[in-house]
Order: sequence, then structure tokens, then C-alpha cells
Amino acid sequence: MKEKIRLNKYISNSGICSRREADKYITAGLISVNDIIISKLGSKVNENDIVKFNGQKVNIEKKIYVLLNKPKNYITTTKDPKNRKTVMELIKNSSKTRLYPVGRLDRKTTGLLLFTNDGEIAKKLTHPRYKVEKLYHVILNKNLKKIDYDLIIKGLNLEDGKVFVDELSYANNKKNELGVKIHIGKNRIIRRIFEKLNYNVIKLDRVMLAGLTKKNLQRGCWRYLNKQEIDFLQMLKK
Repeated sequence: MKEKIRLNKYISNSGICSRREADKYITAGLISVNDIIISKLGSKVNENDIVKFNGQKVNIEKKIYVLLNKPKNYITTTKDPKNRKTVMELIKNSSKTRLYPVGRLDRKTTGLLLFTNDGEIAKKLTHPRYKVEKLYHVILNKNLKKIDYDLIIKGLNLEDGKVFVDELSYANNKKNELGVKIHIGKNRIIRRIFEKLNYNVIKLDRVMLAGLTKKNLQRGCWRYLNKQEIDFLQMLKK
């Protein structure tokens, strides 16, 4: 660190939380610099300062971004009490630093899942405000009728409110295969949309996430993001 940076950015860079959350911790008196409680927003620190959160030293970690093409039957969690297979097993050799999945895919859903220790990026990718786009390939148990296609486009009332997709199109010249682009992050949202209209989703694959794609990434494999991809995600912070 060649020059001083804002304290909230320093804390965010450690992977603990986002800058906004860091501001809350600062004003709450939970942050100290060189054993002095700092409660003023906008304070700056340098590389020689000792920053503590709740009495524990904060260390800046190198930011790591890992993209996984998730297979079926893996749970998106860091630990499972039922001892089922988790996505963490698939990326265990990617980093000695502890990584966390950004959002989740249910056990049967396949496709793109991002892992990182960048708390701010993770927050932005999952916050509705940033409208991060996700594209899914959906296969239904029967053809989607035109009347139901139109209902989805107009918006459906689910138990937790009305939902809209960003784009909907038939795929591979088949009426039971669809491409669904959406930015909503509600739990099981794609499955619930079609279940509302009495369709069963027999395959659900996330093929695009925040501009990231599965190109050249085999199922069950992972890769690091390249600089261009990281720079694109960094722009979400602005």
C-alpha cells in the first residue's frame, strides 16, 4: 500500500464485508487503528497501521475469483450437516484462502457459480440494486403454450410478489426449451415461475452470470477469472 486509503475500503479489501457495512462498524465503534477506536467516517490508514475489528487484527488478503461450472447433486453451502456433497469440494484446490460462493444454485441446478473472498463484489452481485443479469437454459416436461409464454412476459404473481423476467425465448427450435434472462435473486425463482403455470423444470442450467460465460469450462471444472473479467466486476463497485 503506497498511499493512505479510506478505512472502510481497507476493511472491505480484507474480505470481511462491503464498504457500506464497514461504515456501520466504524460508527458503531467496532474498529480500532493502532489500538485507538475510530468512529469518524472518511478516516484513512496506511500499510503500517494495525487495524482491528472487534479486537481481531484485520489482514488484507489477495482477492481471488473462481468460476465453477456446477454439476448436479452438489449443495451450494460451505458446510452441510447431512454430510452431502458440497460445491466447496469441487474448488478445494483453487486457493489456500477461504472462498465463499456468491449466491446459490439448488442441488439439481447446474451451471455457473462464482466463488470469492471479495466481500464487496459478492454483495454487489447479489444486491437487487445492481440488477446483475443471469441467463438460464430451461427444459420443461412439456411444451410451453403461447398463452403461458405471454403470461410470463407480462409478469406473474407469486406468493412473495409479482415477478418479471428480462427476456424469454424458445431455444433450439423446441417449445419445451427456453432461454430465460433474469436479474431477480429470489430463491428457486425460475422453477417457481414455471410451477405456477403447472410445468415441471426437468433441467435448469445457468449459462451466464454477470457477463461471465461457460465457454471452454467443462461441467465440474473451475477456472480463475481473467483480468478483463475482474475489471468488469470491479466496475460494479462504482
